[in-house]
Formats: sequence, structure tokens, C-alpha cells
Amino acid sequence: MKLLTKNTDYAVRALLTLALAPKGEFVPSSAISGAQAIPLPFLRRILNTLLKTGFVEAQEGKGGGTRLARTPDRISVGELIRVFQGPVEISQCLFRRRFCRNRSTCVLRHRLKGIEAKLADEFESITIKNLLDDLKRGGNAQKNHKN
Repeated sequence: MKLLTKNTDYAVRALLTLALAPKGEFVPSSAISGAQAIPLPFLRRILNTLLKTGFVEAQEGKGGGTRLARTPDRISVGELIRVFQGPVEISQCLFRRRFCRNRSTCVLRHRLKGIEAKLADEFESITIKNLLDDLKRGGNAQKNHKN
């Protein structure tokens, strides 16, 4: 089971790079690509989506690039998942959008919906700032994470 797609992963990594830049500074996409080993054409599509959804702002020309449009504590991984993947869903019958005859009576589906809600809440609680703090502590996210 894959919870995060490459698009979401790349978006998080790009936003982390932007969050590390000096406040207000525009970062060229080539610099983000190099820092995160994200193929430039792929990164440009990700940044375009982030621009359209208000996570970043862009400036063209000399000294141009992309910068955060919101503070890192106001960007959650849950939001990014919804933008790039849609709602958090772990049930394959829901994931494939197929109507199932057993949908209304499926006891497993009802349990999975509860798990999905908890998982979505957990992703919502993780912000770009949390991830930056984890990086500064050496990447040990579990050490100070709530249970």
C-alpha cells in the first residue's frame, strides 16, 4: 500500500527547500531541483500546482524563482495530500472509485473509514515547520512526536 505519491513527496521536499531559504527570497527551480534531486520538468509541474493552490508565489526574470506564500506552520502534509492525491483513502474499493454491491453493509469498509479519518487527522497535524524542526534535530521525528 502506498500512502504518499511521488508528487506529494516532491511537493513536501520542494516546500522544505523553500522554507530553508532566507525569508522573502525567491529560489530558482534549478536550485530546488539540485538540492532535492527532483527532475526539473517534474518539479516545474509540482511548483505550478503549488502556485495555483496558493502555497507558493513566483517571480519571473533575474532574481526570480519561487518562495513560500504562507508560513511553514500554516502548510500541512494533509493539505498537500489532498491537492496531489485527493482524500486519504486506504480501501481499494474506494480508491478505484468502483461501486461495490456490499458497500453499505461491508463491516471492513466501516472500520477502514475510521482508520482513514485518524490517518487524515495525523497528516493534518504535520506541518512543514514540524518537518523543518525534525531536520534540525537530525531527522528523528518519532522522538518528540505525540502518540
